[in-house]
Amino acid sequence: MACPSDRARILFESDRGDVERVLGSRNSMRSGIMRMMPRDHISRGSNSARNRARRAAILLASLVALVPARAQDSVAKLPPVITVTRDVGRSPLDLPFAITETRPDSARPGQTHLLLDQTLFLLPGVTVASRNNPSQDPRISIRGFGARSSFGVRSVRILRDGMPLTLPDGQTPVDYLDLESVGRVETIRGTASALYGNAGGGVIDIRSAGPPMAPVAAQVRSWFGDYGTRRVAANVGGSTDAVFYQANVGHTLADNFRLYSRQELTNGYLRVGASAGGTDFVFQGLGLDMPTAQNPGALTLAQLTANPRLPDSASVRKVARKVVHQLQFGLSATHPLSETRDGELFAQIYGGARDLYNPLTFAVVDVGRVQYGGGARAVLPFELGVRQRFSVGVDAAMQNDLRKNWANCNAVAATTASCPSASTQPTEKGLLQLDQREIVSSVGPFVRDELQAGSRVNLSAGIRADYIRFEVQDHFLSDGRDDSGARVLHAVSPMAGAVVRLTALSALYANAGSAFETPTTTELGNQPNGNAGLNFDLKPQFSTTYETGVKGSLLYRLQYDIALFDTEVRDELIPFEVPGGSGRTYYRNAGRTRRKGVEVEGGSEIGTLALSAAYTYSHFRFRDFVSAAGTQLGGHVIPGIPEKQLQGSATWRYASVFATIEALAKSAVYVDDANSTRAAGFAVYNLRCGAEGLGTMAWVSPTVSIQNLFDKQYVGSVAINAAGTLATAKFYEPAPRRTLIVGLTIGAGR
Repeated sequence: MACPSDRARILFESDRGDVERVLGSRNSMRSGIMRMMPRDHISRGSNSARNRARRAAILLASLVALVPARAQDSVAKLPPVITVTRDVGRSPLDLPFAITETRPDSARPGQTHLLLDQTLFLLPGVTVASRNNPSQDPRISIRGFGARSSFGVRSVRILRDGMPLTLPDGQTPVDYLDLESVGRVETIRGTASALYGNAGGGVIDIRSAGPPMAPVAAQVRSWFGDYGTRRVAANVGGSTDAVFYQANVGHTLADNFRLYSRQELTNGYLRVGASAGGTDFVFQGLGLDMPTAQNPGALTLAQLTANPRLPDSASVRKVARKVVHQLQFGLSATHPLSETRDGELFAQIYGGARDLYNPLTFAVVDVGRVQYGGGARAVLPFELGVRQRFSVGVDAAMQNDLRKNWANCNAVAATTASCPSASTQPTEKGLLQLDQREIVSSVGPFVRDELQAGSRVNLSAGIRADYIRFEVQDHFLSDGRDDSGARVLHAVSPMAGAVVRLTALSALYANAGSAFETPTTTELGNQPNGNAGLNFDLKPQFSTTYETGVKGSLLYRLQYDIALFDTEVRDELIPFEVPGGSGRTYYRNAGRTRRKGVEVEGGSEIGTLALSAAYTYSHFRFRDFVSAAGTQLGGHVIPGIPEKQLQGSATWRYASVFATIEALAKSAVYVDDANSTRAAGFAVYNLRCGAEGLGTMAWVSPTVSIQNLFDKQYVGSVAINAAGTLATAKFYEPAPRRTLIVGLTIGAGR
């Protein structure tokens, strides 16, 4: 659903429109429309640091006072065009899925582009638990799927402009995402395995903003503020009759709210498009160099109460941190089969490499990864008694990890078996404990058919078969044991749905489908008995979902989306720790769980004020699950997920001036399967104000951002089933207190 506060002066936009708009249209009418496309791709946006920020805020207020007073009219618009469903661009009113589209910078201007939870704000059913730990990605979950993650993202397929970022084993590192170039986010909430395979929660496709209309346009953005936060980013882009291009690079340095959580990184993004022979080609690349990302760890309740800024002492002693270098590239080709683009042929290839050096409290981990893949699909419209659209495609991917673990000998003074040189020549890496190659390959063909059963009804059905092979080649044979082995996990995922157009601007839909989700290589490799190789007792989880909803717009002004779902899960993957495990996370299968929920999204514009809200109710319970201690946990709440979540925003615009206030409220969250205690619920507010594009060809955009406006102390995330008693278990990851950040963007060209 389009965000109501996006002030675009066109009724729709798709990613392929970027290519058409700048490379030439197929007729003059289309050319005229494309010239009207929105320019929302242009950003509008220690004590000494705090003082500098306050002085900048005063300067901003002075600039705002000079802006001419002229109100902007609201612009009515139709639903957006959605591409995340692996179809030609479609209206969400024609699709039997719970789909949300949001444009973060257009809807809520002045964002800092520092955190992914800002980009994914106002998505019903989506929970982002920011761990405020630069060595750990935020915990992203959709309808509770993904809350189990100890690092990276699980259960959710993540795409960047249609290019898969999720690995064949189901994990997604998101530390290398460039948020400066994000224009919109498309999300499928719920079962999507019939389209994408290995994921239980849904799909998030992060799409780039369109390129500038001018041949060359550039801007530089700078942010600085509390907790030593400093970021400088530059981007350049443009379009001619032959190509369009976009390039971004940014450098971030921050001490962050938690002590021992310093981070330094440089990331970038490149996107180039061209058209030849009626085929649109797009090349994209992402890169990350992160030499420093300290790991402050989680806290006990006593530590949290005493001082939430303090790090876990074990993390400091063991110098826990992460160093990452990553590159990923992709090339796609889209060939429309008709002038109206009712059908298309699509193909893509992608690949990348990642080097990770990751000292943890229990080991020093080194991973060298190479991954690559590709896919193709055809969308074919035809008539056989009734109008139909048939889709067929296949995905294939390969992941090759070389993993080594050593004993962590930091803070070890006396010689031990694992650290034999600790007393004479201290080193970080002790004896080698694991040396293995982990290979994951996946293949997934899929088909989908949609037919028009009358003027108001669309019926659709699809099915996908996935084959995923895990292999471990054990190179550490000095222990006298060869733990090499392989497992093949496979599943067939069907779905069926129906959409009924109630009016031209509203639709009722229903769907049913199944999903599956494999353990990742890390989850299969971490075994409580200490063995290397693969855990053959850990099984994939399977789910079946029934869903219905209504979505639409009232008089183009009030957008709404209401979804109800009921999901049964078998063999759900549950994280746990063991005493003496130094924080290492292991996994087991639960018997059965059930998820029932309601998601409501709405928004409207009233004059110069744009309002948006998203509410999620989650009734998630174990149905049949016996703990390791033999306790029946049926009826207990699944931990790590708030039962209620409310998000809201209000943006006021007057001429070039804007002010945005955001609110986030979450209910209490259980920290373990036994529901022995909870992290308290909270409500926090953020405020941003500034001015967009002061000037003509050269322009400036000043912004002031205050996160956690009322200085609330709260827990942003929990470590589920942490080992120990309620007094000693490290469950809690505190969120930052009030944070002031000031930014200034200087640009030339549009």
